[in-house]
Amino acid sequence: MIGNWSVARFRARFARAASRSVPRSSAPVTHGLIALCCLLFLLGPAAGLNPAYGSGEGLIAAQRAYFHRWGVVPAELFEGAPRAALTPATALFVHGSWVHLLGNMLFLYVFGAMTEERMGRVQFTLFSLGCGYLALLGYAAANDDSTQSLVGASGAISAVLGAFLFLFPGARVTSLLPFLLFLPLRFPAWVVLPFWVALQWVAAERAGQGPGVAYLAHLVGFGLGFGYAWARFGRPTAVPSRGTTPGKAQQPSHLDRE
Repeated sequence: MIGNWSVARFRARFARAASRSVPRSSAPVTHGLIALCCLLFLLGPAAGLNPAYGSGEGLIAAQRAYFHRWGVVPAELFEGAPRAALTPATALFVHGSWVHLLGNMLFLYVFGAMTEERMGRVQFTLFSLGCGYLALLGYAAANDDSTQSLVGASGAISAVLGAFLFLFPGARVTSLLPFLLFLPLRFPAWVVLPFWVALQWVAAERAGQGPGVAYLAHLVGFGLGFGYAWARFGRPTAVPSRGTTPGKAQQPSHLDRE
């Protein structure tokens, strides 16, 4: 696996270069999903702010129990454990750390608004949640003996990236590239997002089945999103006048983050 810290640091810097110039219309679903994920994170044990979950070893135990209850555990999912079929839906709203949450929400904020505007609110809601569910299911199917809890909205957000690439391939995306210093450069989406996919592919190949980021869920989600946009819309949308960008997460040892 590419070192978790170095990959997370690169992704975080890549994310922070998100363009401030993309014209965003009202996107209530995108903003609502961001608000809901942030609220649930703050109320849950992962943020470490809720005194109801204690501190120290007690907090760590509470986090593991929380991730196990609301996250996807592949081995249990395919054994027909009670409520297991619902976990690919509930896991979408659970995040394992501040980095995990903020990376995902930044991606959703940057790419979600324009995609939502193109699809419409209802279609975008069903699309993002449905693709997120299937992305987690795909990862679980490929790791059906894993007992690690998998949480995060990355599969759904990756689907949004895939749809964005098809719908707005010429949109200018501001990115940070690590040439000695991190230089902000603008490229069209058809350059930046395939590069992001390539990073996920390489990381997935190196990650194996140990705990960490569920890169396979990213790839499944991206493919579903691109395929859906292609089948549904048939042709790209007119290129917006300005640009955009991505970001991504990291993980603790007791769960997988997608």
